Order: sequence, then structure tokens, then C-alpha cells
Amino acid sequence: MSEQTPADPAQDPPAPSAEERIAALESEIAALRDRWLRAEAELENLRKRAARDVAEARAFAAQRFAAEVVEAADNLRRGLDALPPPAPDEPEVIARLRGGFESVEKSFLAILERNGVQRHDAAGKPFDPAMHQAMAEQPAPEGVAPGTVIAAWTPAWTLNGRLLKPAMVVVAASPAQEAAGATADPLAPPPAAE
Repeated sequence: MSEQTPADPAQDPPAPSAEERIAALESEIAALRDRWLRAEAELENLRKRAARDVAEARAFAAQRFAAEVVEAADNLRRGLDALPPPAPDEPEVIARLRGGFESVEKSFLAILERNGVQRHDAAGKPFDPAMHQAMAEQPAPEGVAPGTVIAAWTPAWTLNGRLLKPAMVVVAASPAQEAAGATADPLAPPPAAE
């Protein structure tokens, strides 16, 4: 039989004391608690992000449809603007048609507004590149500040605050731009950078 030699007490690490074991376990508990809290926070953030994404998807699900519908609203307004101005001697049928189309437009705009689609008229307001698309620039009329929208070809449309269609506008030019435009050839290429 083989004889076993007793273990050398100098080579084995000493057993940790009770206080050391308690401190090590408390440290491990703190680390696990920290990981658990972080995982809970990440899960809560994920829930909030998912809820926000669902709410946004619901709010903007009809964006393409709304963009096409506002085109119909713009066309209805163009049709109304094309009618001759009301006259006292106009036939009753024309007056009734005008009134009917105006009622349809009013009802149509109310339906759009109830569904989050807003019409924003730009005339007289400062040019906002986030809401307006400058189609032309003209000299500023007397009393109008440069950079002001002096005419709007179409209104801007938003869906729940998000731009669907920018307003197509004419902007008042500053005097410096007017002078540069009057002397420069509009077809000439821009000056070369020095």
C-alpha cells in the first residue's frame, strides 16, 4: 500500500477568516445587485423606447396618405381661387356652386385638422427653411423686412407637427441682394474662389 504523506501546512493557503468571507460575499452581493439594477434599467429603457416607437408609428402611419390628401386640398383651393370674384349680377347657380365648394373645403379642412393635419399659411411671416421652400425672391415692398414671405403659392402642411409639404413662397430680398441681382448676369457662373 502506498503511504500518504500529510499535507504541508506551509504550502496550503490559510483558510479565510469569517470576517474575510463575509466581506467577500458582501462584495459579490454588491456586484450582483449592481448588475441586476443595470439590467432592470436597460429593460425599462427598452420598454419606453418600444412604446415611443409604437406611438410614433401610430401617429405617422398615414403620412403618405395625408401627403396625397393635402394635394387634393390644395387643388380644391386652386379651383376656388380660379372662380370669378362674386358679383351682384352673377347667376344664382354660380353663387351656389361657390358657396357649396367653400363649404366642402371648410369641412375637408376640419376633417384633416381632427386627424392631426394642419395647414400653415406663410404670407407675412419670416422665412423658415424648415417650413418654407423659396421659389422666388423679389424686392422687398415698402415696410416689409427682408427675409419675409411676401407671397405664398401654396401653404405648408404638417402631420402631428412633422412637415408633410413645405409652403412654396416668394421671399423679400435684402437691398444688398437686390443690388447684386441688378448688376450681375443671372446666367453667369459664380465667381471663382480665390
